[in-house]
Amino acid sequence: MKSRAASSFPDLALEFVRVTEVGAIAAAKWIGKGDAHAADKASVDAMREYFNKIDFRGEIVIGEGAKDEAAELYIGEKLGSGNGPLIEIAIDPLECTDSVANGRPNAISVIATGPEGSLYHAADSYMNKLAVGRAAADVIDLDAPVKDNVRKVAHALGKDIGEITVATLDRPRHEKLIQEIRNVGARVQLFTDGDVAMAIATCLRDSPIDILMGIGGSAEAVISAAALRTLNGEILCRWQPKDEKHIKRLNSAGITDFSKIMRTEDLAHGDNISFTATGVITGPLVEGVTFIPEAITTHSIVMATSSKTVRFIKTRHMQ
Repeated sequence: MKSRAASSFPDLALEFVRVTEVGAIAAAKWIGKGDAHAADKASVDAMREYFNKIDFRGEIVIGEGAKDEAAELYIGEKLGSGNGPLIEIAIDPLECTDSVANGRPNAISVIATGPEGSLYHAADSYMNKLAVGRAAADVIDLDAPVKDNVRKVAHALGKDIGEITVATLDRPRHEKLIQEIRNVGARVQLFTDGDVAMAIATCLRDSPIDILMGIGGSAEAVISAAALRTLNGEILCRWQPKDEKHIKRLNSAGITDFSKIMRTEDLAHGDNISFTATGVITGPLVEGVTFIPEAITTHSIVMATSSKTVRFIKTRHMQ
C-alpha cells in the first residue's frame, strides 16, 4: 500500500486514530483468553504495520522497551515514510495487558506525539503521581499531606470532602495511602491497571474521578501529560524507583536527582502535542471494541494542543 499524503501536525493526530484503532481491534480479539503477551503482540504488530503506511517521520521515544528488549516499537525505532520534520512518539500499544487477558475493564491503545524535543524521554521505571483537572490544577502539592490535597481539591471543585473520589492502583504499596484517603473522609476507587485513563478522567466533567494518587509507570505519566496539556489539567510526578536495578537504569539515562518534582509542561511541552486513544475494553475514557457479523465498532478520543480540541470518534469498520 502506498503511503498516505504528507500531513501537518494537527492532521497527523487524526491519522494516528487509525493506528490506535487497528491496535485496539487486534488486542480485542484476545479479551479474556488469558494470554497477555499474545494480546500485546497482536496490537504491536498491527500498529507498527499501519504506522509505516503514513507519510511522516516518526521516532519512538517511549515504547515497548530498548531495542534489545523489543523487536518492534522499541525506543529509537523510526516509523513512517521518513518525510517531514521529526515527530516524537510515546506509545503504549496495549495499556492494561492483564486486563485484556482476564476480561477486566479499562484497556486502551494509546499514542502521544509532539515535535522533536517536546516529550520527556522517561526511562522505564516508577513515579509518584498526583493528577487533577483544570479547576484544581493550581492547588495540589506533591509534598503536602494527603488530607491537605484532598481538602484543597474539594474546595476548588465546590464539593464536600465526602463527595471526592480518589483513584489509586490496587497495589500493596498503596495500603497506607488508601487508609489516609479514607481517614480524611474521601472515597477511594481502586483499579487494577490503567492510570493513563484515570489521570485523564480527573479532567472530564462527567467522570466520578476527582484525583489520581499513587505510584505508577513513568511512561504512563508522559502519555497522560500529553492529554492533560489540552485539557488544562495538572499532573505532578517524582521518580520513585522500586529497587537498585531501577536506580541503575535511571542513572544510565542520566537521571540522578530523584527529588525533583516534574509538572505537566515538563513531561510534554511546546506546541503541537497530540494524544490519541482507542478503547479495547470499556473504561472511564472510551468504550471498548464491539464485534457484530457485518462490522467492528471502535470508540476513540483525539486531543490536540494546537487547536485545543477534544474529538470523540465512533467508527464502524465494515467487514
